[in-house]
Amino acid sequence: MITIRKATKEDLPILYEFEQGVLYAERPMDKTLKASKTYYYDIPNLISDLKVELVIAEINGVIAGCGYARIKQARDCFQFDQFSYLGFMFTKEGFRGKGINNAIINYLYDWSLSRGVYEVRLEVYPTNIPAMKAYEKSGMTYSIQTMRIDLRDKNIKDS
Repeated sequence: MITIRKATKEDLPILYEFEQGVLYAERPMDKTLKASKTYYYDIPNLISDLKVELVIAEINGVIAGCGYARIKQARDCFQFDQFSYLGFMFTKEGFRGKGINNAIINYLYDWSLSRGVYEVRLEVYPTNIPAMKAYEKSGMTYSIQTMRIDLRDKNIKDS
């Protein structure tokens, strides 16, 4: 059985480990990420911020995954004023394919709804097919694709 609970400061060691797991998985998809140990998140702040719900998933008392929702202000052009941004979605190897990510997402959907937030968004690398499939299973659809260029790698010519 999967149990979802709010993360605490006592969870910091495993959360730092999970953060490095996220970076390890995403480095092959993003050549702009540092090769050395680096950090994505201010995890202590995610735990204490009232606009964030950082959760831990446990199976039989073993911490197996995590994720968060952060309430953000939407730009004026959108029909909604706020949205929940999902991040730090991670499931430990050996626990994947057991519904952990889906349980976390559904918990975060409920948390967002309880705060009157109806729009939920996240970012995923387009080459991360397993994650994209998991998010689709949770009801998400594609929105916008972010594009980039490193101008040191390409000569720009007038069109």
